[in-house]
Amino acid sequence: MVSERFDVGEGIAVLERTPAVLGTWLAGLPEAWVLADEGAETWSPLDIVGHLIDGEETDWIPRARIILAQGPDRRFVPFDRFRHLQERAIATLEERLERFATLRAANVETLRGWSLTAEQLALTGEHPEFGSVTLAQLLATWVAHDLDHVMQIARIMGKRYGEAAGPWRAYLRVLRS
Repeated sequence: MVSERFDVGEGIAVLERTPAVLGTWLAGLPEAWVLADEGAETWSPLDIVGHLIDGEETDWIPRARIILAQGPDRRFVPFDRFRHLQERAIATLEERLERFATLRAANVETLRGWSLTAEQLALTGEHPEFGSVTLAQLLATWVAHDLDHVMQIARIMGKRYGEAAGPWRAYLRVLRS
């Protein structure tokens, strides 16, 4: 069933699990898995975790604060989707996973502590590309963003064995995408 209404509690249920899902899935894997990508100018699982960290630091909660403040300037600072690539060699995957988990726990605690009302979820901010967006849309996007990157990691990892799977590729969507 498709829902058109964002539910904060349901969103938090996904957001608070993402670090554990990624930690369980990726920590301790051989480098071939975590450094795999889909070709030039694509991201590896290591890069994706770095990108998620950037979102925790500069995107979701900072933008929600702008909306909730309802000040005279509700424009969001543009999000640098590629900032994490500058720090690629600085932190190991395990360090990134730990940082992501710490930041996400704090951000989920902040979100939960706001006890948002329907009226607050309808408040707007100004996205640099999309224009007026509601807090509910921002928060729903945060959840979908997590899920999108979980799918991306699965696709990247699946493609490593695309040829090795032989004829079974025909039955495995992760190898066809």
